[in-house]
Amino acid sequence: SGINAEYGGFASWVEFLCVDHCFPDWNIWLQYVNMSLKRALQLDALDSSHPIEVPVGHPNEIDEIFDAISYEKGNSIIRMLQNWLGAEPFRKGLALYLKKFQYSNAFTEDLWAALGESSGQPVNKVMSTWTSQLGFPMITTELVETSDSVRIKVRQQKFCADGDDSSEQQWFVPISVISQSNPENPTCYLLEGKEGEILVEGAKPGDWIKVNPGLIGMYRLNYSDEMLKRLLPAIKNQALGAADRLGIQEDLFALAKAGYNSTSNLLTLMGAYVNERNYVVLSSINGNLSELGSLFSHLPCFTQFKAMRRRIFSRILEEVGWEKRATDGHTDSLLRNMLVTTLGKSDDEQVLAKCHELFNQHVSGGKQIEADIRGAVYLTVRQDGKEETYRHLLDLFKKTDLHEERDRIQRILGNGPNAQLRTETLDFAMSDTVRSNDTPFVIHGVANSGAEGRDQTWAFVQEKFPVFKERYSGGFLFTRLVQVTSNFTSMEQYKSVESFFAENKAPSAERAVKQSLESIKLRAAWLDRDGESVAQWFTQQGL
Repeated sequence: SGINAEYGGFASWVEFLCVDHCFPDWNIWLQYVNMSLKRALQLDALDSSHPIEVPVGHPNEIDEIFDAISYEKGNSIIRMLQNWLGAEPFRKGLALYLKKFQYSNAFTEDLWAALGESSGQPVNKVMSTWTSQLGFPMITTELVETSDSVRIKVRQQKFCADGDDSSEQQWFVPISVISQSNPENPTCYLLEGKEGEILVEGAKPGDWIKVNPGLIGMYRLNYSDEMLKRLLPAIKNQALGAADRLGIQEDLFALAKAGYNSTSNLLTLMGAYVNERNYVVLSSINGNLSELGSLFSHLPCFTQFKAMRRRIFSRILEEVGWEKRATDGHTDSLLRNMLVTTLGKSDDEQVLAKCHELFNQHVSGGKQIEADIRGAVYLTVRQDGKEETYRHLLDLFKKTDLHEERDRIQRILGNGPNAQLRTETLDFAMSDTVRSNDTPFVIHGVANSGAEGRDQTWAFVQEKFPVFKERYSGGFLFTRLVQVTSNFTSMEQYKSVESFFAENKAPSAERAVKQSLESIKLRAAWLDRDGESVAQWFTQQGL
């Protein structure tokens, strides 16, 4: 199963490679970083992760093994390998491998041997550390400067989502480094032990130093305070590329969540992105802030948190505007939709008023809402909790034959503060009006409405569990239903989920249950560790 999983990772990597070749202006590798690499790092940091190569003990395990870890981690390490070897040696090695085994079966080691032959590098020794063990490293960096040279000390340890530092696992890690004085020619280094030291070629004392440019390597970075401080101006003036600006806050977010750093430091870092206008980078920031929002949603400081989000995003919406422009690029419509959604959730008065104005025109037969922001407008007006709005949305659902429009509506119907309407939405999800393969997404909409909605959804999933198990068992939709529990934030909720699945076995979703339980435990620890200091941070900012 291991070799097949790696082939799946290889195939998904080739998808991005081909798109980049045909449409280089799409900058697809930046989107890759925010999708595939991010997902791989999130899941592979959990104790419930698994190696890419894993034995199969039961047929029901097969679907679970071919999961996001196999595909996303698989394509991430292939991308890292290709960059380390170079495009031409990598291509020659693949050609050698395909020719040699064109009429026979092959193993993982055969691919590594061919790539090693073409490149002269110890590929099997390096890659076996990435495929045969779960997890990935955190690289901690420290600056060492003299009058005429710049070096960085690097040290690796296993990155654990719970901040555990007891593991002795090690990897062979290809590391690249650029500097302010030499940003185009990376210094390349293979870390073969616990620690190492890198002479940064072309760097001058006082330079900012960026490790892992382009986010090619599959590892987290823990910069020293001095190195991070020097990077802040390069984020503000955008001397760093978009992938690097994205990666710095992604790493610090993961470090704060795991307890290797503080959430207050993360929130301070967000202030360096005042000039950010790249959609993918803003999407990453918004996603991380949304997770923080779900963590704080039941706390008094949530009001201040929403004020912070308004401060970050409102000016950008003023620049982008509400309607399409002739100068729009292919991500501007995505950015516009994201901004309206986020500012609506953040109680931005101007956005709330504009959304209700557009919606009232739409339902009264006047000017129709542009499709690119229609979902965001629906979600924003639905959050007013009024039954009248709910009925208008249901009428729109019933009148349209377009599944795209129906899906847009059914996913947000339950996302409001009215408990009675959330209950109606859950019943609606189970009705013949909703396609069975859409039901889990309608239910997720209720869970996304906030802390009360999550509790209500979990009670509903428990009540209907036999129906769901019969309808979806063995497929990813069943896993989606299990995942409604993953945003809980207390150990009481952890015990509830653990107890339920101990009594109600779900073999095809066993790994998803473990991941959800681990996520709950991590979020509870995160809130307990940083909740008070974050509240103090918001007060200090005058929010």
